[in-house]
Amino acid sequence: MNPTIPSLDLGPTAHSIAGFASSSAPVLYAWTQNFFGFLIGLAIVLSVLFLFGIIYCTEKLKMIRQKEHDHFDLKVEEAYETDVKADPGVAKRWDNVMRHIESDNQNDWRQAIMEADIILDDLLNKMEYHGDGVGEKLKRVEKADFDSLDEAWEAHKFRNQIAHQGSTMAINQYEAKRIINLYKKVFTEFYFIQN
Repeated sequence: MNPTIPSLDLGPTAHSIAGFASSSAPVLYAWTQNFFGFLIGLAIVLSVLFLFGIIYCTEKLKMIRQKEHDHFDLKVEEAYETDVKADPGVAKRWDNVMRHIESDNQNDWRQAIMEADIILDDLLNKMEYHGDGVGEKLKRVEKADFDSLDEAWEAHKFRNQIAHQGSTMAINQYEAKRIINLYKKVFTEFYFIQN
């Protein structure tokens, strides 16, 4: 025996929906295919435009950076003349200072410090600082233009003590050499003597 499956009657609405779906499927498929094809084409065109936009913006940014560099990264000019270099006359005077400082005589140490201060005065004159004496000239110096300004002041103050107290001021060779090294730091900063 064959059992029969009762047929299900869906009615006229269900048949029309099923008929519509079977007849419109190729149209719907074609429409979706055309729509996605359009989207892919649009995406390619937009991608190329955006790529050109990125390249354009990058090049413009490079130009802006170059203008910023030219404007803000200015070359710093030296605050002193570049021709203030070691010359034979100063080198000979500095050798004389070094010869005095290596002596065993206190008067020679004093003489070395006095001579070094005269060389400092010459350096300040060449750098076009004006004033009555080394102290007045050092007051006009900007710290930013003169890294060894503190050393120059310390050495000059020691020289002033020697000038005012003369031979009554007792100094030892270690202290005299320390003061000469302060002068040397100033002179080598400005290439006034060879290091």
